[in-house]
Amino acid sequence: MRKRLVAYFSASGVTARAAKTLAEAAGAGLYEIRPQTPYTSADLDWTDQRSRSSVEMNDRSFRPPLADHDAPVSDCEVIFLGFPIWWYTAPTIINTFLESYDFSGRTIVLFATSGGSGLGRTAENLRPSAGGAVIREGKLLNGRQTAEGLRAWMDSLGL
Repeated sequence: MRKRLVAYFSASGVTARAAKTLAEAAGAGLYEIRPQTPYTSADLDWTDQRSRSSVEMNDRSFRPPLADHDAPVSDCEVIFLGFPIWWYTAPTIINTFLESYDFSGRTIVLFATSGGSGLGRTAENLRPSAGGAVIREGKLLNGRQTAEGLRAWMDSLGL
């Protein structure tokens, strides 16, 4: 079996729950992508155009700094990368993460949580940040996930 890692960013805990279940089902390591400055509830208020998340998502070149650079990606061939969908795509901290490591020759499978939108063009939007990697379309992991269902999904990926 190829060595796997589940790396995730979770602002409210929803994606964290999905990531933990996926890591257990995959027999994979688990790594939390944390911002240098944690997000507050006010930062996440998408109805406020001046909130931190709104400002960041309106400037797609913005890269929030990471709290650390300790992700064990060099040991893994397959990385499941999870995040909440913000403004129909991945939060810019995911670009920061991808641009902070060498993912050459690795396969990155996306997964996300969302209150109302799908993955859209997220894979396409992230590919420039992960040169040399294969980024595969993933799936939404909303609601309660079962280990059996997640293993079936992973098996369908042929990884």
